[in-house]
Amino acid sequence: MYLIELHEMIENGESDSVEFKRKFSSPEKIAKEMIAFANSKGGSLIFGVDDDKSIVGVESEKGELELITTAAKFYCEPEIEFKTDIMLLRNKDIVVVTIQESMKKPHRLLTDDEDTDQRVYIRFKDRSMLASKETIKILRNSNDDSPPLKITVGEIEKTLFEFLNKNERITVKAFKKLVNISERRASRTLVNLVKAKVIRHHFLGKEDYFTLV
Repeated sequence: MYLIELHEMIENGESDSVEFKRKFSSPEKIAKEMIAFANSKGGSLIFGVDDDKSIVGVESEKGELELITTAAKFYCEPEIEFKTDIMLLRNKDIVVVTIQESMKKPHRLLTDDEDTDQRVYIRFKDRSMLASKETIKILRNSNDDSPPLKITVGEIEKTLFEFLNKNERITVKAFKKLVNISERRASRTLVNLVKAKVIRHHFLGKEDYFTLV
């Protein structure tokens, strides 16, 4: 990474692809951010920069690099690949950890909690958030080696398309009510249509919704 790139990233502030960390915290918290980037479009963790963009630097880049490696190797499932750059900015060391969008999604945070599906994170604006069940299913089938999907369009799908032609969006609960099916079947139908690239999935903080492509 070039210094001018780092300057630009800091100047633009935190976003869906940039996260500032004043100092290193626990491996679990670092892993959470790495997972969110890997499950989304990739991004950079910048250590030694405060939320207000002030440069504070890191104390020991060697020890902190070991902490990052521990987070990626032992707290992420599957393990996350990353690269690091140590930059000197205003006479202070800054550590930049770059994570590419993964082709092994979804990545999960390994904790003592057995409910691992609820430890899948994605990036939303400048925050790392828990993914919904629908998002996790879509992530699972978004990798390059995922098999192609064939769908059959029946009355349920036709009703959905008619609704979306007249309305901007629909949620799982609204679809369930529209066609009088279980929430599980409604979720599965919508996810399959997303996989087939017939409709598009959106996630806005706490709500998933779907639109026509």
